[in-house]
Order: sequence, then structure tokens, then C-alpha cells
Amino acid sequence: MAYRITLIPGDGSGPDIMAEVKRCIDATDVQIDWETVEAGLEALEKMGSLLPKAVLDSIESNHIALKGPITTPSGTGYRSINVQLRQHFDLFACVRPCKTIKGLEGISQDVDLVVIRENTEDLYAGIEFKDGEESTLELIEMVKKHLGKRIPLDSGISLKPISRTASKRIAQFAFKYAKDNRRKKVTAVTKANIMKFTDGLFSEEAKMVAQNYPSIEFEHLLIDNACLHLVSSPQKYDLLLAPNLYGDIISDLCAAFVGGLGMVPGANLGEKCAIFEAVHGSAPKYKGKNVMNPSALILSGAMMLNYLGEEEAANRLYSAVEAVVREGCYVTRDLNPQSYVGTKEMADRIIHFLKLGGRNEYEK
Repeated sequence: MAYRITLIPGDGSGPDIMAEVKRCIDATDVQIDWETVEAGLEALEKMGSLLPKAVLDSIESNHIALKGPITTPSGTGYRSINVQLRQHFDLFACVRPCKTIKGLEGISQDVDLVVIRENTEDLYAGIEFKDGEESTLELIEMVKKHLGKRIPLDSGISLKPISRTASKRIAQFAFKYAKDNRRKKVTAVTKANIMKFTDGLFSEEAKMVAQNYPSIEFEHLLIDNACLHLVSSPQKYDLLLAPNLYGDIISDLCAAFVGGLGMVPGANLGEKCAIFEAVHGSAPKYKGKNVMNPSALILSGAMMLNYLGEEEAANRLYSAVEAVVREGCYVTRDLNPQSYVGTKEMADRIIHFLKLGGRNEYEK
């Protein structure tokens, strides 16, 4: 019986990448009935909505989706469709593995860590007050009255809610993930020394959950100190647990160790459904140019297959990507500026190795 999965191509270079990713996943021979729906700029042009109801209905029905990158403008314009999807379906856990594939040059070796990011709260909750509006001025006056703190009247304000409920939930998820995947250490990352009532709360909950897992080492680092040690010694870390904003930043930092954003997959998991996506953005300037690295979204597909219980197919897909990257001459320019191919040609080579069981044909 085929799995029914929602497919969201995305916008910018997303549809180009997704076409090749779909070919690679189909080449594993796992039977999938893809239901394609559009979100982002492509949907806005065709249907007048960035996030049509058909997208939400499809995910609600299928409980699982593979999503291409969707453009989020900086500073102005609409809010992130990615964040809206995570909040709508309460996809509270973001999982981003960062693992070195031997053969890539100019990066740290022997890195194998996972960033687990709380996905629903923090500054990404989207509770903002625009400068000059009546509600903003009322908030400024309230802060002055109750806390004695003065905020300039021309300020914009963002709220940073972090609850014990969500903090405990993501900490429990992280420690269970560590136990199930034989991870030995969990490092919580916050700025608890400054934001005592939010980050401090998060670190407290993580520490309490850690007591239930005595076999797993636990430590807490401040975000600035964590970045210093990650850059100098990423091999010392195993699983990084962070609130929403820090988790996003840290996962990009860790991507540099393993070949860049083009090599980092991601999963957004909730109690009832899951959305798998690459960490990188939509790169609209590369739309239609056949230059984007498909690896991150392919590896997200491998995570999806593993989530479905298709572990053998997931392992073959990961091994095929690994074989192509190690081979080094059928990869996109970001992985080898001296000898490179296009998105489609890299996908062709991955499918070639899939037919060999994920092995490099030159390995014995």
C-alpha cells in the first residue's frame, strides 16, 4: 500500500530542487502517492494566497509533508510561511542533524551532532508591536508604570514568550531522541544569565528533565560561549537543545562544519504530523538555472523515510548521497568549485548509486 504524502514544491529555486528530489526518493522503490499543493510566491501568483487552505487540508489529511524552500522577506512584507505551518500544526520539535561526509575539503572532520530546536515560542512566536501604533504606546506606558523601565516612544517591540510547558516538552523530546539514537550528551544553549525569566526558565526545565536520564550527560552553555566552543571544537558536542531563535542560528553555524546549508536536512515534528524540509532558503536568483545542491532536501527525504519506518530505503538514500559527495566529481559547485555539475546531473548520479545499493561502484 502506498504512503500518501503532501508535496510542497515551494518557490524560488524550490520547485527545481523538488523535481530532482522526488526522482531520487521514487528511485528507492518505496511506494508513495504524492499529493502536490502549492504555497509561497507560486501560490500567490496563481491563487492569490501565500498559504492556500488546500495546503493545510492536505497536511491535515496526510499527516506528513515534504516541503521545498519558501521565500521569507526581510524587514517588510508577509510573515514566514514556514513559521505559520509549524505553529498551525504545533510542530514543536525541529530536528537538524549535522554530520560530516568524508571527502569534503575545507571543513571540520568527524562532526556528528544534532540540533534540536523548540519550534513554537520565543521571538518566532510573532507577537510584535509596530512603532507609533496606539497598542505599542500603551505597552510602553505599561512597562514604565509597572517596571519603571523607559522605552523610546518610537520603538517597535517584540515579545519573547517561553513557557514551562513548551520547554519541558522539547527537553523531554530531546532526551528521548538522545536515548533512542544512542547520543551520550545533551547541551542546552541559552542566555539565562541575562534573560532570567525566559531563557532561565528554559534551562531550569531542561535540567529537571535531565535528572530522569542519568545515563546521558547534561550541560548548559550560554549562547555566546557555545558558539566559541562550537567553532573551535565541534567534535565535543553530541546533541544541542535550544530555544527557537538560538536553535536556528546554531544550526546554520553547524552547517558550515559539514559542507554548508546545502548538506543539512531538517524535520519539524509534532504529535499528529510532520513536515520535512531543507534548512536553506529559496535562493530565487537561481530559479531555473540548474545549479542548486539538492542534497539537503534529499537527506530530508531520507529522514522522512526513516520516520515512516522505511529504514532500509532511508539508509540506501543517505548512502547514495554520501557516495556521490565522496566521489566528488558529480556534485554542484558549492561542493567542488573545480569540477561540478548541475542539480539534475547530481540527482542522476545519486540515482545511479541507489541502483547499486548506495555503494560507490569503485569500493570493494
